[in-house]
Amino acid sequence: MRFQNIIFLYGLAAIPLMLLLLLFILQWKNKTAKKIGDTKLVAELTKSFSKIKFILKFILAVIAFAAIVIGAANFQKPGSTENVSRKGVDVMIALDVSKSMLAEDIKPSRLDRAKQLLLRLVDKLQNDRIGIVLFAGRAYLQMPLTIDHSAAKMYVQNASPDVVPTQGTVIADALRMANTSFNSKERKFKSIILISDGEDHDPEALNVAKSLAAQGVMINTVGIGSPDGSPIVDPVTHELKKDQNGQTVISKLNEAELHQLSDATNGIYIRLDNVDDALITLSQQVDSAEKKSLADSEFIDYKSYFQWFLAAGFLLLLIEFFLPERKFFAA
Repeated sequence: MRFQNIIFLYGLAAIPLMLLLLLFILQWKNKTAKKIGDTKLVAELTKSFSKIKFILKFILAVIAFAAIVIGAANFQKPGSTENVSRKGVDVMIALDVSKSMLAEDIKPSRLDRAKQLLLRLVDKLQNDRIGIVLFAGRAYLQMPLTIDHSAAKMYVQNASPDVVPTQGTVIADALRMANTSFNSKERKFKSIILISDGEDHDPEALNVAKSLAAQGVMINTVGIGSPDGSPIVDPVTHELKKDQNGQTVISKLNEAELHQLSDATNGIYIRLDNVDDALITLSQQVDSAEKKSLADSEFIDYKSYFQWFLAAGFLLLLIEFFLPERKFFAA
């Protein structure tokens, strides 16, 4: 089971605040009633008001809100499954999502072009298990090795700088994180595809690459950007990024470091100018690696249940709207 748009679930954090609001309103009503002073007069004026119905209406609205949020996140369950056995390679994709990847020297942006390559590459690697690491100032394992290629494409599509709030380019951490998904007992069948502009020099990266090479890991690097560089536009303010001196930051492709990493592990370096050419070269490189038999369960289809949650939410809102706060029979 999974949520297709898990980020929407953060909206559920508003529910405790809504319950606190209910308590505040109830206390405010009690204090207001006491300020009037004459309890008999207050009782007479509010005899048709039902406190229970007021609370019930509020709870219905909260539950409806929760149902709509879950519906927006799109709860899914796997449909029919198929046990598959195939020969392939374990491929970990390490994608740089630092803000320098938003530079537009490669249209529409470095990150968007990288996504175009990866989405098509996933389709090419049908016999291989794929995992995904996203990195900037820190590295995060987004998806462990799996044959569920539809999930891999979903993670690629959702990749953005927002996923990794700490900025920087820690290639060494990304390589270590990718390596944790491999079988440490094997000395082959393992490949890392690193896509980055390599902007921030990471002195540890080369040592990590040499260590991984000794464990049978091949690193293929893809450089994206231009050596001349490009300014970075902040996606929120739409202003150019400045340094501490107020000068416009120019982000440049660091090909030298990416070359070193691939050379140290018998991999290849590709500069991503043309997606079609890079796709052919990368898929051939992975395909040429020695393959092993892979056994896994591949989810063929996911069934979505968002419509049930949305329907329940709107139905509860409808009930809340027509449910009166007044008592049916006032004494």
